[in-house]
Amino acid sequence: MRTIVFVIINRANYGRIRSLLLKIKRNKFFKVKIILASSTLLRNFGKIDEILRKDGLKVDYQVYNHIAGENNETMSKSVGLLTVELTTIFSRIKPDIVFNVADRYEILATAIAASYLNIFLVHLQGGEKTGSIDESVRHSVTKLSHLHLPSTEAAKKRIIKMGENKKNVFNVGCPSIDQIKKINLKYNVNLKKYNFGVGYKADLKKPYIVSLVHPVTTDINESPKIVNLLLKIIKKLNYQCVWIWPNIDAGSDKISKIIRKFREQNKDKTKINFYANFENEDYIKLIKYSKCLIGNSSSGIREASFLKVPSVNIGTRQNLRERAKNVLDTRVNELDIQKSIIKQFSKKINTSSNLYGKGNSTDKIIKILKNVKLDTKKIFID
Repeated sequence: MRTIVFVIINRANYGRIRSLLLKIKRNKFFKVKIILASSTLLRNFGKIDEILRKDGLKVDYQVYNHIAGENNETMSKSVGLLTVELTTIFSRIKPDIVFNVADRYEILATAIAASYLNIFLVHLQGGEKTGSIDESVRHSVTKLSHLHLPSTEAAKKRIIKMGENKKNVFNVGCPSIDQIKKINLKYNVNLKKYNFGVGYKADLKKPYIVSLVHPVTTDINESPKIVNLLLKIIKKLNYQCVWIWPNIDAGSDKISKIIRKFREQNKDKTKINFYANFENEDYIKLIKYSKCLIGNSSSGIREASFLKVPSVNIGTRQNLRERAKNVLDTRVNELDIQKSIIKQFSKKINTSSNLYGKGNSTDKIIKILKNVKLDTKKIFID
């Protein structure tokens, strides 16, 4: 039996590996330990401990490491605090494997703690390009990791170019696609479950769009500008919109203030319905039945491409990430954004993209984790 630790640090982080967790916990070869940290424990950013328990997953440790402020300084300090806490927990658990996901700044703490404790570190979704601080985090974690599970062939090639042994690099696709294939997509979300959020009560039987804008940590002013323009445009177009709150990155407080101010000044004047968070399955259903996903979330590139949903990607946050034909990129400009939304709103996509996998990632990952040699020695391959 191999003890494997998953550190979950936000709602999207859990969505990426939910299908893997649900399957691996039933496998007698593994003993699963789950640590919740950062925004997973904060109600304003989608507290998910209750969701995990509902899914039948046991939470073994909770780490309150987030330092409020949502700026670059608090991000750095939060990573430092999480590194200290995870070092203590890993020393106590003594796991065989630590599993790290994607590119959030918090995963630096997981990688540092595991590496210096000589624990075998696995990294999912490495090797991708985005042109932001997330890319620097992602590549840094790649150099600390021992096993690499990228989601595309191009990402796999980049990891090998970074001096990693190709025997330890496997293109497995994205487990979030596995999750989509298991969801009953016959019916849309019941918004009563979320008390209809705040503001306008959206009728999901009628056409609607979904908006999700996260902070851009390398340009603190870009996302507030996007949010201001989007709110103005959606009000003008009079579209039904389900707007989801941003993540906890630096600059999130600025976005939140803009949304709250707009919401108070435009009561009964728009069709925008605001929500803090959705459970993973409901989030997928919400996207599936929308006319268009708008903002700068990777969901518009990953999940939306598989779901055949048009996406408008605004600004630089996903600048260099591989994308399918469902994505229309636009500058942070009012006219460009409005034209792109109108175009994508009426667009019909007939073919599902397999760029990020075909829905069989979970089985691939479990097989690899069973058979991999847990060797923590690293050599740069020229």
